[in-house]
Amino acid sequence: MLDKLKEIYIRYQDIEQQMNDPQVTSDMKRYVKLSKDYKDLQPVVKAYKEYSNLLESIAECRELLETEKDQELREMAKEELATSLDRKEKMEEDIRILLIPADPTDSKNAVVEIRGGTGGDEACIFAGDLFRMYTRYCEKKHWKVEVSDFNEGTAGGYKDITFTVSGEGVYGLLKYESGVHRVQRVPATETQGRVHTSAAGVVVLPEAEEFDVELNPADIKKEIFCASGPGGQSVNTTYSAVRLTHIPTGIVVSMQDQKSQIKNMEKAMALLRTRLYEREYNKYMEEMSSKRKTMVATGDRSEKVRTYNYPQSRVTDHRIGWSMHNLPDFMDGNIEECIEALQLAENAEKLKASVG
Repeated sequence: MLDKLKEIYIRYQDIEQQMNDPQVTSDMKRYVKLSKDYKDLQPVVKAYKEYSNLLESIAECRELLETEKDQELREMAKEELATSLDRKEKMEEDIRILLIPADPTDSKNAVVEIRGGTGGDEACIFAGDLFRMYTRYCEKKHWKVEVSDFNEGTAGGYKDITFTVSGEGVYGLLKYESGVHRVQRVPATETQGRVHTSAAGVVVLPEAEEFDVELNPADIKKEIFCASGPGGQSVNTTYSAVRLTHIPTGIVVSMQDQKSQIKNMEKAMALLRTRLYEREYNKYMEEMSSKRKTMVATGDRSEKVRTYNYPQSRVTDHRIGWSMHNLPDFMDGNIEECIEALQLAENAEKLKASVG
């Protein structure tokens, strides 16, 4: 373990040196990559320094016990040694988790899509409830939420809604929300008081940055049209909405939430980069079979990750068997406990795989 930590520390120092090189600072793409790597290694380097100091302290205590005759000093050394050895065991466990290769996309912003699945109007209403849950969670985390596209349901909620979440380590936490979310409750339209089961599909993707995907302008077909839906007097009178088609892949994205055509174009380009990045990312996900169960792209109730049971005020995550009996609190955005439990389970799997 110490050798591995030393290797990382040497790499950290090398990156630090490169970042001060004028040739590197003039290459923005390379500099951004080095800056990210430098920041990612900081927790490991800090742990390495603390662990090295602790090993020195243990060695000094043992040496004192071998050479010191004074009984009082020997007792003090024994106590300090016992405390340090306990701390060493805990620190080694923490370092093992730190040394697990991180998903390279964890630090990115996230693009989230929610679609009403099985259940008609009730599924759309539930999709709206999920959107509110995530926006409340993001508020608590001080993350920024920007809606890029949506289609409202006829009885409320959304047939589908797409939004971007920006902040520190967003994708690393929201990625666990990908999958089918099932709700069991009495719909507002139900006259007999019967419990219905509906579903909504959630897909969370890492937002592609400008340096992740290179777009050839010749490969993009651009179309401008009038925006529709809420938006004041400019709706249906100003050609501000944008539709982009990536000719080689056939991927189409549209953006109409801004009154400015330029702003819609910028956001559409960002979404198109994310769609293209998603293609490569999905290949990466396929190689990590332990995560495949968390990435479900359809609204089919047969592949559920979580159930929200309103009559029993219970939410259950089926991937890890986690349950909470305070559904209103959970739907108000207090989902941290569930996400932490999923993180813990994933880290345990990774740790087991690395030891095996």
